[in-house]
Amino acid sequence: MNDQLEKKSKPRRKNEEAILSAAAAVFAELGFAGATTNLIAQRAGIPKANLHYYFPTKEALYRTVTNQIFSVWLEAAETFDDCDDPTDALSRYIRAKMMISRKYPLGSKVWAQEIMHGAPQIQDFLDHTVKNWTASRIKIIERWIAQKKINPIDPTYLLYMIWATTQHYADFAHQINTMNDGHNLSDQQFEDAINTVIDIILHGIGLGESGEA
Repeated sequence: MNDQLEKKSKPRRKNEEAILSAAAAVFAELGFAGATTNLIAQRAGIPKANLHYYFPTKEALYRTVTNQIFSVWLEAAETFDDCDDPTDALSRYIRAKMMISRKYPLGSKVWAQEIMHGAPQIQDFLDHTVKNWTASRIKIIERWIAQKKINPIDPTYLLYMIWATTQHYADFAHQINTMNDGHNLSDQQFEDAINTVIDIILHGIGLGESGEA
């Protein structure tokens, strides 16, 4: 029985991954309004009926794609919870966010498009999940300020700066590549970018050089 379940689960996971990958690409290119489940199914290489077996509506598929990237961002922010040293916590958070932009650029672009259009599909998610999460991070930063571990800055603007800077490497990758003579940043260039972003932000809130993040 377990073998049968395992045989069923592997194809299911494979199909869902193919659908979500295709959906991220199509939504990033065309936005929610321009994308169709027929085009996504074609990109995924499956019949449209199969897509709707896993995701009954385009809305459900879109929410899954946006939830997926936000879940990855949430995991990156666990550094706030397991470390009360702002240098270590913020260095690891920034590094993780930069690497997410490199590994999941399409998800970031889908999120950016949604926000730029006024978040018509995920406003409720912003009003509750995102705001509550942000409030919890702000409390941690405020504690660091009260303990005089960092300069007395507005935590909200610090988070905005981290998000904007790290996600730039996904959302504006074409511009970055153009400035890099039409090439993707090499591993060393990306590592240099990470360390530069960490150092600038840490210095801006009164912390020393990041060293090894």
